[in-house]
Amino acid sequence: MTAPSPPRSRSTARSAGRATGRVTLADVARLAEVSPITVSRALRGERAVDPALIERVKAAADRLGYVPDPAARALASQRSTHVAVLIPALSNALFVDLLEAVQRCLRPAGYQTLIGITHYDPVEEEQLLREQLQHRPAGLLVTGLDHSEATRALIAASGVPCVHMMETSDAPGVYSVGLSQEDAGAAMTRHLLARGRRRIAFAAAQLDPRTLQRLAGWRREMVATGLHDPSLEWLNPAPSSLAEGARLFEQIAAHRPMDKPPVDAIFFCNDDLAQGALLAALRSGVAVPQQIAIAGFNDLTGSDQMVPPLTTVRTPRAELGRAAAQMLLDLMRGEAPVPASLDLGFELVLRGSS
Repeated sequence: MTAPSPPRSRSTARSAGRATGRVTLADVARLAEVSPITVSRALRGERAVDPALIERVKAAADRLGYVPDPAARALASQRSTHVAVLIPALSNALFVDLLEAVQRCLRPAGYQTLIGITHYDPVEEEQLLREQLQHRPAGLLVTGLDHSEATRALIAASGVPCVHMMETSDAPGVYSVGLSQEDAGAAMTRHLLARGRRRIAFAAAQLDPRTLQRLAGWRREMVATGLHDPSLEWLNPAPSSLAEGARLFEQIAAHRPMDKPPVDAIFFCNDDLAQGALLAALRSGVAVPQQIAIAGFNDLTGSDQMVPPLTTVRTPRAELGRAAAQMLLDLMRGEAPVPASLDLGFELVLRGSS
């Protein structure tokens, strides 16, 4: 067997692919003096290809600066390597943690993520989904179950495996990983009631479907104990933030109806609001929890460092992202996940603010 010919000169390498402006698989094959299919197999690291030949092909690819075209690969193999992930926001650490877990699971399996930010807008979610489906993704990860009819129809008609994150569903053919937001809201309310609190306000921003489910849990417990009062519901559709939490706290603390006792606890729908409230209480000299208890949701970074440390609901966002990605991998491999709906639960984290 004759020794393999060395790669051609840099000038020859630079001329490759000049006609299209992009280095192709065929250019690598010519430089390595093998067939395009051998290049494809070598770059995938198939065991049937001789290791020396793999090194020769990789050297040619490096010389040319070749980058595989995933769209062309998907067209040739009828298999995409992209997974579309639709989340409401990147400003919420909850979704950042979830995304990191999704990518840690999908990348070793050979998949990349196409991230779309819906901004909690059903119309924007529908538009993003239409755009993502044009890339022929291998799978879909979408947030929640509250979608427009058009979005539901797109998912069903696409034939693309789909997993819903953050919530669970028993509907046939729907795959989901999440937790009961309503039960979590109810559990925190029961904790505050057990601590002797009776005028428990629910304060929320953003007002996305999961926030409203937490509100339903709070309302369920307050009604059951005969303590529900609509004036205790402080709901603002503005984006959630520390500043908004401080404003809500100041408004609630200043609201003193003549015929009712003052609020003695506030259950915030998210930790950033609760953190802002604790800072506002510290500035105004309101003692927490002696005068008013404060609780949050999601156990975001910094909640354990507040003064006092924040009582909150810990949600398993990293585990949720990993489990949703694993469920999607099963579906993309043609396997039926069992169970189809996975409830990961939640944990009450009791600290000094309550």
